[in-house]
Amino acid sequence: MLMAMQMYVGITDFDWFKILKQANCDEVNFWKPGGRTNFKALNEGNMFLFKLHSPQDYIVGGGFFLKFSILPASLAWEAFGIANGAKNLSELKDRVYKYKKTNRLSDPDPQIGCIILSMPFYLEERDWIPAPKDWNRNIVQGKTYDDSEIYGLALFEQIQEKLRNREFVPLVVKEDELENRYGKGQLIKPRIGQGAFKVLITDAYQRRCAITGEKTLPVLEAAHIKPYSLEGPHAINNGLLLRRDFHTLFDRGYITVDKSLTVEVSHRIKEDFGNGKEYYAHHGRKLIILPERRDQLPSPHYLEWHNKNVYLG
Repeated sequence: MLMAMQMYVGITDFDWFKILKQANCDEVNFWKPGGRTNFKALNEGNMFLFKLHSPQDYIVGGGFFLKFSILPASLAWEAFGIANGAKNLSELKDRVYKYKKTNRLSDPDPQIGCIILSMPFYLEERDWIPAPKDWNRNIVQGKTYDDSEIYGLALFEQIQEKLRNREFVPLVVKEDELENRYGKGQLIKPRIGQGAFKVLITDAYQRRCAITGEKTLPVLEAAHIKPYSLEGPHAINNGLLLRRDFHTLFDRGYITVDKSLTVEVSHRIKEDFGNGKEYYAHHGRKLIILPERRDQLPSPHYLEWHNKNVYLG
């Protein structure tokens, strides 16, 4: 028995697609200018496809849905950069202002809805797929398809053929294999990139610093417990949301968190810099902000690694 694949066909600009394709981005922020309504059309691992505005009624690429989050444009740019389909933050904001009919003075850091996609693929023009035959040109944002119905199945088979030709990840596996490889109910387990990691950590920690509770978003940063450069994964349980100065001290070993989720502050701060009163106030205290999901809590394995390999004691 094969699992059904749900797909969402979202409408976008050719310029947005062209920037992503030229940069060959390995993750994508398919953003919505409104920044208010949620996106509930897909579950994690389902396929999100890019369709160009009419009269270019073609599907030109896609990716696999990871998460939806509403973010200020500045944070979206910090997380994804050119993977927002814009060359710089000013260009991203200008596009948002165009759609929202606002400007820099009335809306200095506009909120946008971020549909975060993993493992994107970009089709060459010769491989573009015509929009499904039941596509209505009055559709403004997009439409959901399912391979259990005729048009969805035809679209799914076309996409699968294109991806198979590119030696991409197989999309259809047997149900028992599916559970063993990806977990029940998912056809693809999306990879988490650097940008997605930042957003996932930010949301998991309710947009507050794990140590101080600070909630001024521009000064909060997603910290790897075990650095990615040292084979630490982009995983929520390998991250903490920290105020920028605490992040710096954590990365340099002046602060750590032990397996009981207690903050330790090194005596080296005072020795090296002759100060640190604000930081020592947190020594011996538990983290005050943590993810609600148990599987997203900081991993004892990664914390122990930081204690032994980074912390200055």
